[in-house]
Amino acid sequence: MELFKIEKLIEKYLNAETTLQEEKVLKKFFLQDDSPIHLKEYKYLFNYFSNSKLERVSKSITLSKKQYNLRWLSIAAALILMISIYTIHQNNVREKEEARLAFMETQKALNLISYNLNKGTKAVAQLKTFENTQNRIFITNK
Repeated sequence: MELFKIEKLIEKYLNAETTLQEEKVLKKFFLQDDSPIHLKEYKYLFNYFSNSKLERVSKSITLSKKQYNLRWLSIAAALILMISIYTIHQNNVREKEEARLAFMETQKALNLISYNLNKGTKAVAQLKTFENTQNRIFITNK
C-alpha cells in the first residue's frame, strides 16, 4: 500500500500538484536505500537536490574589471565636440543667409510701395497746380 501511495505522489509531483509536505514525503522515501527498481530514476531526481546542497566551490572566482582606454575616450569626445560646433555653425550661417534673403525681399516690396506712393504724390501735386491755374482763370467772388 505504501508503494501505491508513493506512485500516486510521483504522478502528482510530475503534474506539479503536490504540496510541500507531500514533496518531503517523497524525498524521505527516496533517501532510503531500499527503493524499488522501477522508481530508481526518481531516486536520482530527489537525491540530486539533497546532494547538490552539499557541493561547495573551492576555486576562487576572479572578476576582471573592464578598463577603458582614456585616450580613445578623449579623442571620441573631442571629435563629437568638433562635429557639434561645426553643425551649430552651419545652422547659424544658414539662418543668417535666410534672414538676409528675407531682408532683401522686404526691401524690394517696400521700394515698390514707395515708388507707387511717389507716383501718387506727383499726381496730387499736378492736381494742386491745376486747381491753382483754374482759380486764376476763374476768379471767384466770395
